[in-house]
Amino acid sequence: MNNQYIRREVFYCETCHELKSFWEKEISKQTCYRELEEDRRGRSALRKLREEWKQRLEKRLRMLDNPDDEEKQENTVS
Repeated sequence: MNNQYIRREVFYCETCHELKSFWEKEISKQTCYRELEEDRRGRSALRKLREEWKQRLEKRLRMLDNPDDEEKQENTVS
């Protein structure tokens, strides 16, 4: 299991300052994990692949909706 999801328990702290310090560290760790995950997703090729497939599907749908337009374009190019 990913260690960022491990349950942390605080049994005893001498002062409120220690408790505050503990939670500030935990929040800092979580923020770091979140930023690393966002960075990893940003570098991922998945977004680019999805966009390419979306364009292909849109082109295919346009072709199926208007087959006469494709034939006209092919005739004018030839």
